[in-house]
Amino acid sequence: MVEPAGARIALAVIAGAHGVRGEVRLKLFTDDAASLSRYKAFDTDRGVLTPLSVRDDGQGGARARFAEVSDRTAAEALRGLTLSVPRDALPPLAEGEYYHVDLIGLAVVDTAGAEVGTVVAVENYGAGDILEIEKLDRRTFMVPLIPAAVPHIGERVVVDAAFVD
Repeated sequence: MVEPAGARIALAVIAGAHGVRGEVRLKLFTDDAASLSRYKAFDTDRGVLTPLSVRDDGQGGARARFAEVSDRTAAEALRGLTLSVPRDALPPLAEGEYYHVDLIGLAVVDTAGAEVGTVVAVENYGAGDILEIEKLDRRTFMVPLIPAAVPHIGERVVVDAAFVD
């Protein structure tokens, strides 16, 4: 399911200030800090932030400087802000690739074609991506996003019946 035109996609959240010159720490929702470098501006709940630099922090996050932020006090005030871009600003995908946001809301069936439920979240706790699926009875369960458990993703997600709770 592709988000509607004009939808905003979260790429990172500001985790706090770093240093005294207005740099911030970012928690990434992307593969790496370099992927943020292609964007000229980020939307937030408080307006637009224009990146001057974004670099990897060596710990799975990033450090960034924004034109609108000149000191630590201003950087600290941004804690918790989500950096987003329009959905149509994301780079195109190759065949068989998908964005996590596109999986949310997809119908889920088992390998026999029986309806299971809907994808409600994609999580990653460090060992790989996990689909959270809400069953028809509203209970949820999780499935690792690996070919053995999820053999096909298209207009709907196919989950191996052995992984269905």
